[in-house]
Amino acid sequence: MTRIIDRRACARRRVRAAACVLALSLSALAAAPAAQAQARGATQTSSQGGVNVKVTPKPPAPGATRWDFVVVLDTHSQELADDLTQTATLVTDDGRQMKPSAWTGAGPGGHHREGVLSFPAPDPAPGGFELRLSRPGESTVRVLRWKPGGS
Repeated sequence: MTRIIDRRACARRRVRAAACVLALSLSALAAAPAAQAQARGATQTSSQGGVNVKVTPKPPAPGATRWDFVVVLDTHSQELADDLTQTATLVTDDGRQMKPSAWTGAGPGGHHREGVLSFPAPDPAPGGFELRLSRPGESTVRVLRWKPGGS
């Protein structure tokens, strides 16, 4: 009788061990797409003339008709009066240039602005792209780049 109980206990331990191995394997598989999405959404920053700009592309859904970028502007030295729909340009790695279709967020003024800058989705999708920002009073264009598989 003890032998039967020992075999059952041993079998239960094997089942638990197999379940743990399966759970670890599944969590590793699930982490791979999440890591790829995170790389596509890698935040780029630029600091110039007392103004910090942080841009994070939102990973587009399959078949998306627009690309969205979360943009944060911060300063303690000037009013942020930028009209990003006029001063931003999305440039693909094959040279296509697109102007934004919309800005959804804080309006001009103040020392902190945050919103979503939307562009028509490039078709075909590029391998890499950059966002160019021409800010009033700055002599150089800010260029934020994203490459395939990372930032």
